[in-house]
Amino acid sequence: MTEFERKTDIGPPHYEQFLPPIIKKNYGKWDHHEIIRPGIMVHVGESGDKLFTVRAGTPRLLAITTIRQFADLADKYCDGYLRWTSRNNVEFLLTDESKIDSLVKDVEKLGFPVGGTGNQISSIVHTQGWVHCHSSASDASGVVKAVMDELFPYFTGEKPLPAKMRVAYACCLNMCGAVHCSDIAILGVHTSVPVINHADLPKMCEIPTLVASCPTGAIRPATVDGKPSVEIEQATVHVLR
Repeated sequence: MTEFERKTDIGPPHYEQFLPPIIKKNYGKWDHHEIIRPGIMVHVGESGDKLFTVRAGTPRLLAITTIRQFADLADKYCDGYLRWTSRNNVEFLLTDESKIDSLVKDVEKLGFPVGGTGNQISSIVHTQGWVHCHSSASDASGVVKAVMDELFPYFTGEKPLPAKMRVAYACCLNMCGAVHCSDIAILGVHTSVPVINHADLPKMCEIPTLVASCPTGAIRPATVDGKPSVEIEQATVHVLR
């Protein structure tokens, strides 16, 4: 039995079975890559094979209907292959250069911009914010949308930058996002202890998970009016400027 025939629920499947055939063929044998225009790259193998990438920005939090639309485009143009980057871009991988313009039109028709390569800003990587996080000090998606609206020309290539630009957002000082390895970091900061609705908290939150989410131990389990809840220790926050 080969590693690809292994049947088990322990550990992830071997990554190689998800690679496009052209990547398997040229794995470790790429000669160079070029950026053809904003959002479109080509990787050239030592064999002369060419792999084209069309990169589009996404808002990170996607409905399953949108993912299915991306999958349909991948089936139509890319033999079913696409990938997501760590900064929330979606990349379509294709070998037929003649299909690029049609793919770009269909991606933009869905409302997603093509860009983010080379000396441009990439999509802003961010944390969950109020959508899912138990301890966020601020929203994430809304702030990132507002910031990216202003920086949009730097993503599409309308306004070139002198170098690559990476922005990240974390909705509290836990800094779950890639703010430590970005050029510009935006952080949400708790300036006062959050108000706790002790009556509703047990119905809306997993208390052990909430307690475990605080790296300083400032959130502790407590019983209030006979109901399980939490208490938060007041702390002084020093912000470095």
